[in-house]
Amino acid sequence: MFKAMKNKYPIGILGATGMVGQRFIQLLERHPWFEVAWLAASDRSSGKKYVEAAKWRLDTALPERIANMTIAPAEPAGAPKIIFAALDAAIARDLEPRFADAGCAVVSNSSAYRMAPSVPLVIPEINAEHLGLIEEQASRRAAGGYMVTNPNCSTIGLVMALKPLEQRFGITQIIVTTMQAVSGAGYPGVPSMDILGNVVPYIGSEEEKMEAETLKLLGKLEGHAVTPLAARISASCNRVAVEDGHTESVSVKLGKPATREEILAAWAEFRPLAGQGLPTAPDQPIEWAPQDDRPQPRLDRHRGNGMAVTVGRLRPCGVLDWKFTALSHNTIRGAAGAAILNAELLASLGKLT
Repeated sequence: MFKAMKNKYPIGILGATGMVGQRFIQLLERHPWFEVAWLAASDRSSGKKYVEAAKWRLDTALPERIANMTIAPAEPAGAPKIIFAALDAAIARDLEPRFADAGCAVVSNSSAYRMAPSVPLVIPEINAEHLGLIEEQASRRAAGGYMVTNPNCSTIGLVMALKPLEQRFGITQIIVTTMQAVSGAGYPGVPSMDILGNVVPYIGSEEEKMEAETLKLLGKLEGHAVTPLAARISASCNRVAVEDGHTESVSVKLGKPATREEILAAWAEFRPLAGQGLPTAPDQPIEWAPQDDRPQPRLDRHRGNGMAVTVGRLRPCGVLDWKFTALSHNTIRGAAGAAILNAELLASLGKLT
């Protein structure tokens, strides 16, 4: 069981006023290892109190200490050495390397560097060993800083459900269709006239991200680079009128035959060492929902405090081998919570000192 530290790590948040930035603040409010010490956002917010610059959108109260903090310029000078980044990709592409070059550990939720060869794309329960790529970064050798990323919100739920199957049976083909919540688009997100009573069958770059990131995450670190999983994958992504929680219909072709009971056992017995004992890690990373009409976002997205993936509706597939439904909380497991868990893993490995 984890213990609270006497002296917590001071951390900073880049993009603190946005939806993912707010989720970072919420999840870190009582964190036993980390304490928010610095907030930064756009130039129009710099110099303001947080409560003046941000319109708080979450279902818990804005912590008073955070409300009264002054937002700093988004510059490495004066920032703590651990940075959680919640930035648009275009902004992250410029800012994140600057913080790494200044000696900061940048734990990013942005897509800007996920596929960079020397940047680890990590889910602790899936591929913790990929953190070895940190040592390949020029900023690490020069100043001690580095960048680590977590995957796209839709990719995380898929990969967590796939990993136990890939470990035991191998995977050669994947077809996934997503039904993604509007919170994944940030605030204000999708206009109500576009999404209410509707399904939007396009999310810019989402399908390409899912396909590339999945194969990198399930790949192997060999020498100084990751060799992607040798599988074929096709993703179709849709925006639906759901507040939080991404639902995915998945079909897989396995490397060797598996029974229903063997697949259920693979999910139930999945207890990777890398996630055990970390404060944000769920006790059961993958939870099985036996009901015919589950998982559902409204009923299942908060399993494991929003950090577990729920799977259900396992049945034979008429085209590949098996098909099932997976659900994950897109702004907790799929965004801020994923980055916090990565930072906890880094701390446990002595990479934040």
